[in-house]
Amino acid sequence: MTLLTLGINHKTAPVAVREKVAFAPDHLPAQLREANASHGVQEIAILSTCNRTELYFTADHDNASLLLQWMNQVHGVSLEELEACHYAHVGEDAVQHIMSVASGLDSLILGEPQILGQMKSAYAVAQEAGTIGPELDRLFRQTFTVAKQVRTDTAIGQNPVSVAYAAVNLAQRIFADLSSSKALLIGAGETIDLVAKHLVDAGVKDITVANRTLARAEALADQFGAKAILLSDIPDELHKADIVIASTASPLPILGKGTVERAMKKRKHAPMFMVDIAVPRDIEAEVEEINDIYLYTVDDLKDIIEENVRQREDAAKDAVEIIEAGSADFMRQLRTLDAVTTLKAFRNHAEDIRDQELEKAFKRLQKGESPEKVLNTMANLLTNKLIHQPTVQMRDASSEGRKEVMEWVQELYQLSDTDLD
Repeated sequence: MTLLTLGINHKTAPVAVREKVAFAPDHLPAQLREANASHGVQEIAILSTCNRTELYFTADHDNASLLLQWMNQVHGVSLEELEACHYAHVGEDAVQHIMSVASGLDSLILGEPQILGQMKSAYAVAQEAGTIGPELDRLFRQTFTVAKQVRTDTAIGQNPVSVAYAAVNLAQRIFADLSSSKALLIGAGETIDLVAKHLVDAGVKDITVANRTLARAEALADQFGAKAILLSDIPDELHKADIVIASTASPLPILGKGTVERAMKKRKHAPMFMVDIAVPRDIEAEVEEINDIYLYTVDDLKDIIEENVRQREDAAKDAVEIIEAGSADFMRQLRTLDAVTTLKAFRNHAEDIRDQELEKAFKRLQKGESPEKVLNTMANLLTNKLIHQPTVQMRDASSEGRKEVMEWVQELYQLSDTDLD
């Protein structure tokens, strides 16, 4: 049985291709069973995210090309296009790849944690569909163990590498307990959406979203139980905020120095943390001159992110060592299981011969032959039958010049130089 991985990801294909080969969750169980029933596939799981579609499967031989044809039929993408942007891994390379993916080493953002949850979901869906067998089951369990070790023993995911997350991380450095902090988010785009998610995850319960259009602010605020206001309402609300994060497309600043000074007087100069992610700026640069204001710009965040990326890259080197060790351990387990199967067959073969000769011996004893003669005959026949086939194979190997076979026999039976004389 061969273990294989077939995939297309953000490194090999643009989003226009990736979206064509994505598997819809509603159809995935049936498609797993369809793939499992064809092309010699014995076990299969499919991971499908915005950045990658990967098939993990076992088969009697390397039949990745046949599954490419299957994907061509399922998604209607030309074979030429699939062949141009796919990758495939076999055996231990496939094991290392799936462990690297689960650990975040193959992600668009190095070390991102969401992929592990997505892989666990892919495993659960395949289990439910009945396309996970013993080999993939062992592989996924070992993969999850290795990914957990990477998270625990390295700093691969400890430092933020997105602007939104870095902004919230900075806030956590200034306020010991964010659960009692109030946040004002200016803008309602994708970045502010991510900031809101990270703030909620960090424990912030009181969030206000300000935007040029109230409907857009309300749409975002409703997701997080937040309050929605217009940009024109900011002067009346600003003094209540401990955290202000701004990201709009405005060509002119939203917050001027005077507005912030008035808000700080109302706050009696309680510290305020501000992050201006926008380009051009949403907050006037002079705001930084106000006492008890901690103002950071997108450039400050970029410096933090670049340093954190370097730290993650250093951690990735340690992660690779863990993955290589985990992969080698998994392959040893597979080889051990193969040996167990062979050993059982070897023992069953010897016991069959033993039982046949014992039955013949009992019949001779029942006919009145002497026990001594019966035992001698049985011993000779048993010996001849046990060594006959190995002897034939050794002679053939010797005549073909395969010395390694003779060396293996000497090692298996611990034959000394004296035995060979």
